[in-house]
Amino acid sequence: MSTAAGRARGTSPRRSRVLAAAAAGALLAAPALVATSAPAVALEDNPFVGAGQYVNPDWSASVEAAAGQVNDPGLAADMLAVADEPTSVWMDRIAAIEGTERQHGLEWHLDQADAQSGSSPLVFNLVVYDLPGRDCHALASNGELPATAAGMERYRTEYIDPIVALLDQPEYENLRIVATIEPDSLPNLVTNQSDADCVTAAPYYRQGVQYALSELYEVGNVYSYLDAAHSGWLGWPNNASGSAQEFANVIEGSTYGWAAVSGFVTNTANTTPLEEPFLTSPDLQVGGGQVRSAGWFQWNPDFDEVDWTAHLYDLMVAQGAPSSIGMLIDTSRNGWGGPDRPTAVSTSTDLNTYVNESRVDRRNHRGAWCNPAGAGIGERPTVTPSGHPESHLDAYVWVKPPGESDGSSVEIPNDEGKRLDRMCDPTYQSGELGGNYTGALADAPLSGHWFQAQFEMLVANAHPAID
Repeated sequence: MSTAAGRARGTSPRRSRVLAAAAAGALLAAPALVATSAPAVALEDNPFVGAGQYVNPDWSASVEAAAGQVNDPGLAADMLAVADEPTSVWMDRIAAIEGTERQHGLEWHLDQADAQSGSSPLVFNLVVYDLPGRDCHALASNGELPATAAGMERYRTEYIDPIVALLDQPEYENLRIVATIEPDSLPNLVTNQSDADCVTAAPYYRQGVQYALSELYEVGNVYSYLDAAHSGWLGWPNNASGSAQEFANVIEGSTYGWAAVSGFVTNTANTTPLEEPFLTSPDLQVGGGQVRSAGWFQWNPDFDEVDWTAHLYDLMVAQGAPSSIGMLIDTSRNGWGGPDRPTAVSTSTDLNTYVNESRVDRRNHRGAWCNPAGAGIGERPTVTPSGHPESHLDAYVWVKPPGESDGSSVEIPNDEGKRLDRMCDPTYQSGELGGNYTGALADAPLSGHWFQAQFEMLVANAHPAID
């Protein structure tokens, strides 16, 4: 395991250039230092173009071990066929930086990435995920840091600073670090302010994200993408506009503003299909009502992630984002293939029947986020995917590695700050899901731990099918 995460933080030549450029062109203004609009270090418009991506040996080993546990040769072959896909490395607690008994530390991964890159550009996908009061509206991924001033200080000095110190080492300067910033955080400040825990966490979420953006930008080769939930969470007009305002306020209140943000990433904190191919018009009239008014959509006009990223792009540019801002969609578990996938639009004249027979998303409810039964792997990681110019997509990525649990289905004692969320319990009927059962898989381990049954399901239900 890595042993250097706690080494003294120095200032590399490229970090010095960033700081000098910022100091030369900045104005001191409360509450943050506002730098010049031009990035101090020339970053690629799309970091994925012309670069390979890091294949995490830990995840590949889990996939290979999983294939050895199944008796179906075809399923095992499909598992092995995705073993070399790039997935993100999660820093989900302070101990993950150094490494734990089940995962290597950040320095080890960076060394592996440096070896994989050779002399060619390589994207290293990293998840920054340890805010104070993390996962304020749920329990499965509660973090180790409290939403207090002391928790914020630890986030800065024991979490972000050591990560930055490692990324800032000269031997990694040729890597393109693509950082997914704090899944499941800022969207909660838009939709869950009736939750006292989210109210308490709000200032620390904003401060923490701003600190992470600023410190990572100073490294010089980091591309930060803010988490933007998914269409089934933020697609409603009020949620969408509120999110755009929240994102803009946080970004513009940080040290370097828009210069430190490469874009947004969706579909990691819960998922929605990339496309609903048989439900393309929210305004279509069926049985006397618009499709968007069906019980499944509840007047949300963004039916899928292509809709949401296009909508979000327009909103963020209107908020002042540069037109070069890019979108990433996590397609690791939103495929919804298999025998239950519809093959044609419904012919029913009843609105709800029409939608339910036509949708490829087979959950009981769009809010059923935890280990949903029937899910499948989606599109393989793809650079500049075609067909959706209005979404300004930089890439399809696998931020959440397929096969890693969303949360345990029963209470499991642990030292990771994770608790049972009843949304992960298949026996639970939730008011948030319209009284439906959660549809979660049984016998799930803690979030982030390997879940063999889930991986088998995701591979079997992949869409496009694995070949």
